[in-house]
Amino acid sequence: MTYALVLNSGSSSIKFQVIDPHADAEADPKASGLVEQIGEPQGQITLKTGGEKFTLNTEIPDHSAGLSLAFELMEEHQVGPKDLDISAVGHRVVHGGMLFSHPEVITDEIIDMIRDLIPLAPLHNPANLDGIEVARRILPDVPHVAVFDTGFFHSMPPAAALYAINAEVALNNGVRRYGFHGTSHEYVSQQVPALLGLPAQAVNQITLHLGNGASCAAIRGGEAVDTSMGMTPLSGLVMGTRSGDIDPGIVFHLARNAGMSIDELDTLLNKQSGVKGLSGVNDFRELRKMIEAENQDAWLAYNVYIHQLRRYIGSYMIALGRVNAITFTAGVGENDRYVRADALAGLEPYGIKIDPERNAAPNTGAREISTDDSAVKVFVVPTNEELAIAQYAVELANRG
Repeated sequence: MTYALVLNSGSSSIKFQVIDPHADAEADPKASGLVEQIGEPQGQITLKTGGEKFTLNTEIPDHSAGLSLAFELMEEHQVGPKDLDISAVGHRVVHGGMLFSHPEVITDEIIDMIRDLIPLAPLHNPANLDGIEVARRILPDVPHVAVFDTGFFHSMPPAAALYAINAEVALNNGVRRYGFHGTSHEYVSQQVPALLGLPAQAVNQITLHLGNGASCAAIRGGEAVDTSMGMTPLSGLVMGTRSGDIDPGIVFHLARNAGMSIDELDTLLNKQSGVKGLSGVNDFRELRKMIEAENQDAWLAYNVYIHQLRRYIGSYMIALGRVNAITFTAGVGENDRYVRADALAGLEPYGIKIDPERNAAPNTGAREISTDDSAVKVFVVPTNEELAIAQYAVELANRG
C-alpha cells in the first residue's frame, strides 16, 4: 500500500498526516501529529497512530529539527517515511496569487515563484516554504507537490475578484480578491452532487466553512463565482479572532484618533476582534456556555456573527439565482446545531427548511439536515483538506 505525507507548516508549528489517498473520507489517517512551539525553549511533538498517542517534549530550534524529530518519533512506531511506501508529499501553501491556479509539482523554479508571493502572505508563505525546503532535504527522492489555498478561486469572474480602487495601483500591488480555504470549499462542493443525485455541472451551491477562520463561497457548476475572503483572510464573515468586513475608514480613524500603529491595527483586527473581541472567547463551545449563563456580551457576539453569516448567504442566493444546496463544514459548521439553525431561520419562503431532529443528530459524516420537502437541500459535510491534498499529490506524482 502506498501513502502520501501531508505537511502544513505554520510559523511555529508543523501539522502532518500519513494518508492512504484511496481511503474513505471518514477513515483515520495511518498517522497524524503536530510539531509545536518551534523556536521556543520547550517544544512538543505529538503523534497519533493505531489508536494511541505519543508525545515528545524537547527543544525544537527550527523547522528542520522539528521535522527530523517528528520523523524519528514516527519511525519508533513504524509509521515513518522509511517504514511505509510514501509515494508523494503534499504541502499546503496558503497564497498562490495569480501565478497558481492548480497544484504544482515542486521544483526550484516553483519555490522561487512562491517566494515572490511572500508580500501577499507575509505570515504564511515563508512558513510554508520552510516546510517545503526541509522536507525536500529529508525526502529528496519523493515527489513534492504544492496545493494552494487560493487555487479554487483563481477563475472567479472579474466583477467578483476586483476591488473598486485605482486600477493601476491595484495591478502594480497585486490587490484583488484571492479567496482562501479553497481546498476545503472545493473538496466539500465535490461531495454535494452525489448527495443530490445530480451531475456536478447542474448544481449551484453555497458552501460555508465555519471554523475559527470562516469563509463562504458561491459555486456554480463546480466553479467558484464568489467568496467572502479577499486579498487576505481577514475579510468577510465574523470569525473567532478576526473582524471580518469592516468600514476601511475605521483603520484611518484608529490611526489618527487612537494613535495606533500599522502593527497594532494588524494585531487588533486579526487577533483581538471577531467573536473574541466582543465576548472574550473564540471557542464556540465556551461561547455557548456563556450564552446559557445569560452573558450579554456572548449573546451579542453570537448575534453579530449570525447576522453577518445571513447577509452572505442571502447575497450568494441572489448571485447564483438558483440554489440547489447549502452546505456547512469545518469545526463550527459540522458541530454547532445552533449556528446552522439560526443561520437559516425564517427562510422557508425561499425554499429552505431545516429539520430540527436531523439538525440535532450527532455528527456522523455527510448528511442532510433539511426536510424532505425543502426545495433547497441543506447538508453537513465534514471537510478533509488533508485527504484532498494527498489525492492531488499522488495524482501529480503519478503523472510525472
